[in-house]
Amino acid sequence: MRVMGVDPGLTRCGIALVESGRGRNVTALDVDVVRTPTDMELADRLLAIYTAASHWLDVHQPDVVAIERVFAQNQVSTAMGTAQAGGVVALAAGQRNVPVRFHTPSEVKAAVTGSGRADKAQVTMMVTRILGMQTKPKPADAADALALAICHCWRGATTEKMIAAQRKAEELARRHRERVAQASVDRATSSKRSRAGGAA
Repeated sequence: MRVMGVDPGLTRCGIALVESGRGRNVTALDVDVVRTPTDMELADRLLAIYTAASHWLDVHQPDVVAIERVFAQNQVSTAMGTAQAGGVVALAAGQRNVPVRFHTPSEVKAAVTGSGRADKAQVTMMVTRILGMQTKPKPADAADALALAICHCWRGATTEKMIAAQRKAEELARRHRERVAQASVDRATSSKRSRAGGAA
């Protein structure tokens, strides 16, 4: 499975590609950081990230895209920009029918380091070790993108099972609503016919 990991951000957006092997073996295939200047118009910054993500998707053709799920932070503007960056990457993937999965920062940290409270230095160290890299990936956004991809390689199967179970539950609920609605229509039709027969 090829996983494209994305650590979204307006100023720096980390993008990485890894491939899972047997067991917990993971190989890094590519990693980069898309940078946009703060004095650039927001629409242009998002376009630059979207264009880079589209290029990666077209060139590497990943099986799935793993993006960090954004939570409210102290700086609302930062959280908004991060969410917008993640959104355009998800859009690029959706246009190519590539599944998109979101992982929380604590989930990624726990998968890679064993602790959901690990700091960036610990994440970088473990990513370097897991992938057998000679040098640490820099900046931290690159390491975070690799960590996201690794997390999905190791936990993706569970995530997919949960999504499949949710879809099945929703489908069963939809069918139940349809049956109830149809039964109501049948009763109304039967009652109308009975009244018509009685009047005759």
